[in-house]
Amino acid sequence: MSLKEVKLPKLGFGLMRLPQNGEEIDLPHVCRMIDAYMNAGMNYFDTAYVYHGGKSETTAREALVKRYPRDSFFLATKLPAWEMKSFEDRDRIFGEQLERAGVEYFDFYLLHSLEDGWNYDTYVKYDCFEWGKKKRDEGKIKHFGFSFHGTPELLDEVLAAHPEIEFVQIQLNYTDWNNQVVQSGRLYEVLRKYNMPMIIMEPVKGGFLAKLPDEAEKLMKEVRPEKSIASWAMRFAGSLEGVVTILSGMSSEEQMKDNLDTFTSFEPLSDREKDVIEKTVRILQNMPLVGCTSCRYCTDGCPQKINIPDIFRALNTIRTYPNDWRSKNFYNGATSNGGKAKDCIGCGQCEGVCPQHLPITELLKEASEKFD
Repeated sequence: MSLKEVKLPKLGFGLMRLPQNGEEIDLPHVCRMIDAYMNAGMNYFDTAYVYHGGKSETTAREALVKRYPRDSFFLATKLPAWEMKSFEDRDRIFGEQLERAGVEYFDFYLLHSLEDGWNYDTYVKYDCFEWGKKKRDEGKIKHFGFSFHGTPELLDEVLAAHPEIEFVQIQLNYTDWNNQVVQSGRLYEVLRKYNMPMIIMEPVKGGFLAKLPDEAEKLMKEVRPEKSIASWAMRFAGSLEGVVTILSGMSSEEQMKDNLDTFTSFEPLSDREKDVIEKTVRILQNMPLVGCTSCRYCTDGCPQKINIPDIFRALNTIRTYPNDWRSKNFYNGATSNGGKAKDCIGCGQCEGVCPQHLPITELLKEASEKFD
């Protein structure tokens, strides 16, 4: 069946930021969230080999696969370039994923974080596009695509060379639309050129767009006093033509409830609301904030066990509110079970996997100067 014939929900459940109880995923909490989501008529779940240190796929098995009929939901996962050292690794990883998730096939399968340089070169080196086609022919994959963090030029090149690709997942939100690194707007234009179905990730930029400066929140509340700040970001992505599903990495029942409220009675942005978004972007552009989305790709391989995303949260707080005591509390919490910013040895592992291409080692030096 062509992807264009498949009816996907506008809201997808991203399994990257699941609620935790200590160091473990809170399975009962996840089950309640999945039940609320499924009961609302939604059924698209997105995971990956590396999410939660490999535990996201097994959580999908326990909370979803074992509790709902296989044909009642769509399950997506991804092949990571950085875990492959040989042709054999493709099938090894795929086999592990089938076992972890407890399924015989994946509805959607993606080459993970395709971007200029090493990741894309690895997928080419190990012939992963042809491999994905074969897996689809075998019925092990229903729909084949990739998630993307590269340049618009590379995206155009890849789509021109690979007509077998059925969908692309990109980071898109109103702050990254004209961001010169992420370039969401230009990526969107390339995908529309190919009439390519889009799945959107980071619509709220890792929670960054759920809490805004007072000036921006006031503008939104004047127009929609009853709606959350996060709902504006979700509706921005949902109002774009060609977008089939918008992923939200929900970690609480409150976030689930808010997103379901937004999408069960979805309304595209009005012209007045688009004007509010433009004013909000101008406000945010005047704030020197670290554009971290808390994906945590950087933390798994850090030899110093530095909790980089939470340190950046503290750094953003002190940049915005220099005299606010909470920034020090945030930093103390971020370093209570791991390394401090000063412990960074500058190995660059984090920068090599950061989808936002942040100068992490330099930012950690700044954090160290402010907090250590």
